[in-house]
Amino acid sequence: MEHMGYMLIFWYGILHAFGPDHLTAIADFSIGKSRAKTLWITMAFAVGHGISLFIFAKILQQVNLSEEILGYGDIISSTVILLIGAYLLYMAATDRIQIGKHTHEGKEHVHIWFGKSHDHDDADFEKRTASALTVGALMGIGGVRGMLVTLSAIAHNEVNLWMVLSFTAGVMLIFMVFGYFISLINDNLLTSKRNVRVAFALAGAVSLVVGSQMIF
Repeated sequence: MEHMGYMLIFWYGILHAFGPDHLTAIADFSIGKSRAKTLWITMAFAVGHGISLFIFAKILQQVNLSEEILGYGDIISSTVILLIGAYLLYMAATDRIQIGKHTHEGKEHVHIWFGKSHDHDDADFEKRTASALTVGALMGIGGVRGMLVTLSAIAHNEVNLWMVLSFTAGVMLIFMVFGYFISLINDNLLTSKRNVRVAFALAGAVSLVVGSQMIF
């Protein structure tokens, strides 16, 4: 029965990952990155999400909070999505999204970055990974209520590390698949500055719509 409970939590992680806010955040962070970096960023988001859920679920086991207070977690998640959307739209509108190409070992590489001058790509990647980990953690706050409802039917709200690992594995599976899909878009469509600006503007607009629907 215990193994069945972990499988149910794994399945819940899969369903949870399909939330439009999660997929929107993955797209926002992964757009314009290489395949390897995209998959690494999606992993960071999933890990941050799982750690956040584990910590706050443990806190809520000890502190009895009202539904109204728990609802603030959803507001935090939606606010994060809104801010990301506004930022991407701003960067696209002010022409701060740049694209460069070079050939390495006979293969053409496309680099996309924010700003008026070229920043070091590794530094930008490290910032994005850290940001994905942080945003995943913040959005995890909004998922605590749903996770506790699921756990209450399985283990009487008793959250342990294996449960969180099962949940995180389910989330990571979907995030990695979606991240791979985004990498295909990066490789095949984001080959000109016009396409890049349109893609970032579209991602920003979708983020604003998703974030607004979560709040209202």
